[in-house]
Amino acid sequence: MKHDYLLLGEVVRPQGIHGEVKLRHYTDDPERFLELKTVYREREGRYEPIGVTGARVREDDVFLMLEGVRDRNAAEALRGVKLWVDRAHARELGEDEVYIADILGAEAYDTQGNRVGTLREVLTPGGVDVFVFDTPTGTLMAPALKTVLLELDAEGGRIVLDEKRLEEVGLYEDRRS
Repeated sequence: MKHDYLLLGEVVRPQGIHGEVKLRHYTDDPERFLELKTVYREREGRYEPIGVTGARVREDDVFLMLEGVRDRNAAEALRGVKLWVDRAHARELGEDEVYIADILGAEAYDTQGNRVGTLREVLTPGGVDVFVFDTPTGTLMAPALKTVLLELDAEGGRIVLDEKRLEEVGLYEDRRS
């Protein structure tokens, strides 16, 4: 399912006294922030534009100056706020890449066609992403490895998992107990 806005990151804290904020970014290309002119804040189902007046990247950290945020108190008020980009200004994807937002809610099946569950979220701890599925009995966490995720169809909302590899590397949490 395609969404009009894609999650870029979340404000984690103010940086300094002049309104700059540090962002926990959800992109594999933090340099993209240097080109952004506008980000969006979601409020009550509506996306409000916020101008980006400055951006810098230090190692893997992203710092933004946002329109109307002139001091530490204003930056502090943004702590925890998620920032989005409209799809028209999202970076182009390479082959075999998808936006996480486009696969959330996808139905997962094993190679025999048995329904495994629904993709709830994708964790990005570094190294290998982890897919979190809601299953009929609880939660399944599976590493996003080609040997586990055999097929990922973002358009069709379908994921095929190798059940044998899941037995080896999947982590199940059973809610029935």
